[in-house]
Amino acid sequence: MNNNQKKWFFLILLSLVWGSSFILMKKGLIAFTPIQLGALRILIAGLFLLLIGFRSLKEIKKKHYKYIVATALFGTFFPVFLFAYTVQGIDSSIASILNSLTPFNTLIIGVLVFNFTFKKQQLLGIFIGLVGTIFLIIEGADLNPNQNYWYSILVVIASIGYAFNVNIVKKHLSDISALSIVTGNFLLLVIPSFVVLLLTGFFNTLEYTETKLISLGYVTILAVLGTGIAKIIYNKMVHLATPIFASSVTYIIPIVAVFWGVLDGEKLSLLQLFAGLIILFGVYLLNRMK
Repeated sequence: MNNNQKKWFFLILLSLVWGSSFILMKKGLIAFTPIQLGALRILIAGLFLLLIGFRSLKEIKKKHYKYIVATALFGTFFPVFLFAYTVQGIDSSIASILNSLTPFNTLIIGVLVFNFTFKKQQLLGIFIGLVGTIFLIIEGADLNPNQNYWYSILVVIASIGYAFNVNIVKKHLSDISALSIVTGNFLLLVIPSFVVLLLTGFFNTLEYTETKLISLGYVTILAVLGTGIAKIIYNKMVHLATPIFASSVTYIIPIVAVFWGVLDGEKLSLLQLFAGLIILFGVYLLNRMK
């Protein structure tokens, strides 16, 4: 498998994993608060990554650590909590759709802050993807008029964090492995997440009821697959491709998330399906160039 095939394989795989993350968050919130969900997700993922990737930390040099700190905050810590609160307020499928703003933010921040260049075709692909996203948002609001769409602002903030993260990884961390980047991120976040759980009284109120154990199972899957392993794959993809290509995974995630949402009783219309096709066409235009 050559690098071009690998990056497309990673894109599809991440779409499936992260598209399923939103329904897992929704299930985890049945028993835990958003801040507990976020802290648990980081703590479990951190312990898993330190177990499998501790040796890779030797790749990180002194010059890398300021960028490791930045990617830990922008790419994991803040977004994890922002999305946990968002999914509590609006449908998981709608939250995933709003995350499609990430490629747009990646392009703008890449050009203005990191001096990356882009081609007109990429801008057209982003525009088409955004049109599909807007269709999905409008239709979702019509189908769910009672939901609080102010939570959407949290997703926008998270997408800006993701945009900074992918640009930093591409420009400043391309000389170390994806595993070392992610392990370094979570090395910094394990203790803060444990402190957050302590402050919420999580350990004092933990009860081994069936509901909490089931929710904990969902959070564990979310942490190991949707956070730990997925972030390793994502950083591998960033090394192989452009930041815009890597962030375009957020255009395909909603298709998977909407599928899970429908199975869980969330509503879906034909217009949303059509919007999903528009998004896929935008991803194709965005990434068909070598």
